[in-house]
Amino acid sequence: MKNITLSAEEELIRKARGLARQRATSLNELFRSWLRDLTRQTGQTKNYDRLMERLESRQSGRSFSREEMNER
Repeated sequence: MKNITLSAEEELIRKARGLARQRATSLNELFRSWLRDLTRQTGQTKNYDRLMERLESRQSGRSFSREEMNER
């Protein structure tokens, strides 16, 4: 595992440590969890963008009325 050094405002660090205590974990583990979520979201965003690109060229074969488009 690689160590990194971060800088943040003291008040923000204090609040984050309090949150970590409430969750019975460490500030370090909260940060690792945040990094995992961040990188997962990036991958999901890329997948979504690729899907939208593929669907852009699709045609339904007809026009839909306003009522049809708003049906639930």
